[in-house]
Order: sequence, then C-alpha cells, then structure tokens
Amino acid sequence: MAHHDHCDDEHCDHESHEHEHAHDPRDELVTVRDLIRYAVSRFNRAQLYFGHGSADAYDEAVYLVLHSLALPLDRLEPFLDACIPSDERGAVLDLVDARAETRKPAAYLTKEAWLGDFRFYVDERVIVPRSYFAELLEHGLMPWISDPESVSSALDLCTGSGCLAILMAHSFPNAGIDAVDLSADALDVAKINVEDYGLEDRIELIKSDLFTGLGGQRYDLILSNPPYVTQEAMDELPAEYRHEPEMALAAGEDGLDIVRRILAEAPAHLNPGGLLAVEVGHNRHLVEAAWSELPLIWLNTDGHDEAIFAIHREDLPGAN
Repeated sequence: MAHHDHCDDEHCDHESHEHEHAHDPRDELVTVRDLIRYAVSRFNRAQLYFGHGSADAYDEAVYLVLHSLALPLDRLEPFLDACIPSDERGAVLDLVDARAETRKPAAYLTKEAWLGDFRFYVDERVIVPRSYFAELLEHGLMPWISDPESVSSALDLCTGSGCLAILMAHSFPNAGIDAVDLSADALDVAKINVEDYGLEDRIELIKSDLFTGLGGQRYDLILSNPPYVTQEAMDELPAEYRHEPEMALAAGEDGLDIVRRILAEAPAHLNPGGLLAVEVGHNRHLVEAAWSELPLIWLNTDGHDEAIFAIHREDLPGAN
C-alpha cells in the first residue's frame, strides 16, 4: 500500500505530524544556533523558573542542546552553525518540549547535575545539587580550616545525592567521611555517585535522622546543607521545585527546624577545635534573630555573604 493511501484522513494526518514531524515548521530549525533560539523562546513563553543550575533561559537552552548532542558543555562557539540531522534534532526538541511542558528541572531530564567540574547522577529521589559550599570546598574551607590535610574525619549531614561528601573527599585527602541522610532513596542515589568516583573506601553512607544513628562519633568538620525553606516560601514555590522531595526542602514555619537540632546536637559530635558549617540560603536574618548571642562567621561566596555560617565547637552552647 502506498504511504499516502492510509494517511488521507485528519486523524492520520495528525499522527504523521506527531510521529514524523511531516511539515512541522520546526523542520526549519537546522543549526545549533536555530535550536538554541527556539528553546529560549519556548522557555520564555512558558515562563519557566531557573533555580537549579542555570541562570536563565539562554543558559538552560545551551545546556540542553549541547547535552542532547553529546557536545562539550563549555564549547558552544565552534558548533553554532553546525547543521543537525533530523534524528538528532528530534531528540533535542523532545528534551526542550519536556522542559517546557513538565516544568521538571533540567537535571531530572538529563539525569545529571554539575557542581563546578564535578558531574553527579541525579533523579527525582534527591534534590538537584546546588550549594554555595562547592565554591568554598575548592579551597578546602581555608582560612577557617588552616590545613585541609589535617582533617581526618568529616561529616556531611543531609547528604542527598552525596555531592558535598564527594567534594569533601577531594578537598580533605586524608579524611574519612560519613554521609548521612534520613531518606533511603537519597542514599541509593548517593551510592551511585560515590561508586562513580571510586570513593567507597572513604565515604560511608549512613541512614540516620541527623545525628541519631552516629553514636558517639566525633568529627573535625561537620558540614550541612539541610532543608531550610520557610512555610511561606514553600507555599509560593515555583512548579520546578515541586518535583523535588519536599522533605529535602521544608523545615517548618521559620525554616530553622533542622538548623536548631544541628546547633543543639553538634557539640557532642565535634572534636576539640572542630568546625560546624551550615548553609541556610537567604535566611541569614532569621538565623541572626534566633541566635543573636552566637559568634557566627558568615562565609563569603561569589558575592553572597548570607548563605553559609560557620562556628567553632568551643563557641557553641553546651560545648564544654
């Protein structure tokens, strides 16, 4: 039977559009430049929100197009005018459409997220890695840790995908690292990443509600990027964040439920001279109001000086 014989009714014609992109105006998108332009327009029209690694629609479009074409993510220029064959083009457009229609963060669509030069596997079982700690760990938390090689034990509380534990293993070459999460699902993802980096010998994954499963274990460094979203902010979250596990975001009315427990329980798990560092996003004002008496050190990252506080064990209440 000739192809056109069974495609003469409206339904069938519609199907051919669906499956073969016959006469699809998007067939006119030929180059990488065309595809990026299309994606930016599509994302802007959909009023997407970008808080998971990309700064804006352009950054996200470039990432998704380069990722889909298996091109290096940091080398756009040489490829801008490359003509993309239709089979590859279809895959790019499917990815762009999925981002616009589902409003899932790009990381869940590509199953990867980046912190600096480090790539991590991610899916909906964990929040998308994003942390001001990544920049600080490049320099081993100096000067607050005077010698990164002297750190022998470190703890990543609320490890999620395991990304910060892995960065810590690289920053503190002599440290054994415990990575704790309450979510068994998150620990399954963390296991994939720890194995990808060959760090099974140095990072121990532990299912625990904060410190409860750690017994009397003590550390030179405790680092945490815990849930810290206030109830008001949870109520107003863009759709993109609704795809992430709520338990990894919500932290009570003022966003400090988990931070309170960490500050109260950390002294019993820090070695003398040990350091606690906690990420609290944009909640510096809430933290300072709640703990005005504590000598918190606010760590400056990339122009942000409200996101992470550090405090030495000796300055924590109940440390003696």
